[in-house]
Amino acid sequence: MKEVVSQVRNLSVGDLVRVEWFDASIGKSLSGGLNGIDVPVTSWGIFIGVLGQKNKHIILAQNNFRYADGLYDIDYTAVPIAWTSNTTVIAKNHVPQPDAQQLLHSFLINGKNTQRQTKKQQKVKNHD
Repeated sequence: MKEVVSQVRNLSVGDLVRVEWFDASIGKSLSGGLNGIDVPVTSWGIFIGVLGQKNKHIILAQNNFRYADGLYDIDYTAVPIAWTSNTTVIAKNHVPQPDAQQLLHSFLINGKNTQRQTKKQQKVKNHD
């Protein structure tokens, strides 16, 4: 765990990284017992930070949809640091710092907005 924390500290927003981790699993007692518990996963993406209120997660942006106003919609993976076995930088500063900071900003703003907004479906009338 200490090695992973050290690796994460060396990551910079905008780095293209590979994160190796173990996912949660569901099984039956006859499906392998201890051998079926550890499910290895490898995720790649743009590192945008370590976030989380109760548990810290490595946030990887994977698909970024840039809108005209400079905001992004982001598909992301949040990997719990406690479940992480290794991180590897594939390319330092793969995304330029201004763009990487916009990714992080969009992630933080959109998270706040989606929690507070409630949308109502409206009925469309084509004829009187």
